[in-house]
Amino acid sequence: METIKNYLEAMFAGMPDTPEVRKARAELLQMMEDKYNELIAEGQSENTAVGTVISEFGNLEDLAEDLGLTKEVQEFHDIEAANPRRQINRDEAAAFITNRIKKSLFLALGIMLCITSVACPIITAERGSSVVVVGPAVMFIFIALGVGFIVYSGFVDGEWKFIRKQLCFIDMNTASYVKERRRSFEGVRAICVTLGVILCIVCWVPNIFFAQTEEVTTGPAVMFLLVGIGVFLIVYANNTSKGFDILLRLNDVKTISGNYNEPVTPAVKYRSKTAETIVQVYWPFVTSLYLIVSFLTFRWGVTWIIWPIAAVAHRAVVINCRSYDD
Repeated sequence: METIKNYLEAMFAGMPDTPEVRKARAELLQMMEDKYNELIAEGQSENTAVGTVISEFGNLEDLAEDLGLTKEVQEFHDIEAANPRRQINRDEAAAFITNRIKKSLFLALGIMLCITSVACPIITAERGSSVVVVGPAVMFIFIALGVGFIVYSGFVDGEWKFIRKQLCFIDMNTASYVKERRRSFEGVRAICVTLGVILCIVCWVPNIFFAQTEEVTTGPAVMFLLVGIGVFLIVYANNTSKGFDILLRLNDVKTISGNYNEPVTPAVKYRSKTAETIVQVYWPFVTSLYLIVSFLTFRWGVTWIIWPIAAVAHRAVVINCRSYDD
């Protein structure tokens, strides 16, 4: 019986989400259920009964007049002819999610290597002239590997680029599967994001601890290591979670299949393009400022204060840049 329901959902997937269409779908489902139960009572097997029901009621064009959907079906075919949609089945959705996890790992690892690379010259800064050159060399190796991983992550999902360029949709069965996968991942995401935020908040603690010792440069090095791990966890969790949202937002919200996806959170609006740019470059600017000041002064035990100040200022920047016209 589940097969019949899934077939019916796929049949009505592209139909407009109107009371008339909903009523017709409910009526057709009831007729299909009655016929199925009748065939089972006659002794037919489940597979045979399902095949008979689908062959008898599986043509929406033939049933359109009886269901009062002649106009809607014609409009649906016109839209489909002008903008055909590709269906993403459950197996393809599972493959997309697996691919997304792989992409997230490479992206997060690449970003982590770029962040932690700064620790290399910091550690060797006061180790003698014979060691000082090793730090920058290792740093550039880390950066090269990090950029390589980031670039590779962009090619990992090459076969799925069509999802962003081509009109697609998923049926109820696939949407339920994606939602279940996302629910099972929410626990992992919560742990990763929580640990990531905690590591980014306490990253400055080593500076205070090592500032009282002879290993003054160890504090900043450990700080970048903690930040790198924290960002890795956050990027991996959020980028993987975004993959579920991509699938659930494929459907046209004006059609029956649009009810399978999740409500879309309105995008943040800004006062102007300049305001949007300011928000986007804020943290990269803070990072650059921190590195410039730290390398010029070599007072790593003090310059960490830039981060908590920047975090407090970030809220004020966002409030002043956002638009609240709505």
